[in-house]
Amino acid sequence: MAKSIIIKTELIENKIYDIRGQKVMIDKDLAELYGVLTGNLNKAVKRNAKRFPADFMFQLTMEEYKNLMFQNGISSWGGTRKMPTAFTEQGVAMLSSVLNSDRAIEVNIRIIRIFTKLREVVNTHKDVLLKLEKIEKHLITHGHYIKRHDGEIEAIFEIIDEIREAKNKPLPSKPPIGFKTQAAKK
Repeated sequence: MAKSIIIKTELIENKIYDIRGQKVMIDKDLAELYGVLTGNLNKAVKRNAKRFPADFMFQLTMEEYKNLMFQNGISSWGGTRKMPTAFTEQGVAMLSSVLNSDRAIEVNIRIIRIFTKLREVVNTHKDVLLKLEKIEKHLITHGHYIKRHDGEIEAIFEIIDEIREAKNKPLPSKPPIGFKTQAAKK
């Protein structure tokens, strides 16, 4: 039975970049995760070039490469002779068909799940932003209704403040409950 590889989700998430408006992973990072040399990963891709159309992978420009190094806080990425290759989610999925080790398959499954999770998060935030935008437009177009309710909203906040202040004040002293006897008066 194959030994399971433990790679933290955060490690993979930190190797996903936003380049050209797409979530991508760089060949060097993928090779490291798969436990292969970057050159060997790129050779496998070259041997299977038909499986990697332009929307699955692309080579970074010098400007994108410099920006990537700046984002990572790395002064250089070693002896790079050519610009790194970026793989989109589809490109990463396709890598599983050309890299056939148990480690590559297991890591690939984890990466695809993380890409899916990231997409879900983005879609959730997109829905929330669209709802907020809709509310904002409604408020702008119906501003006269809001002004009419400003006084009511202020009154609500004043009541809330009064309740807070009342909680902080000591309770007024109350007269003792019961009967006073003559023995108590002395």
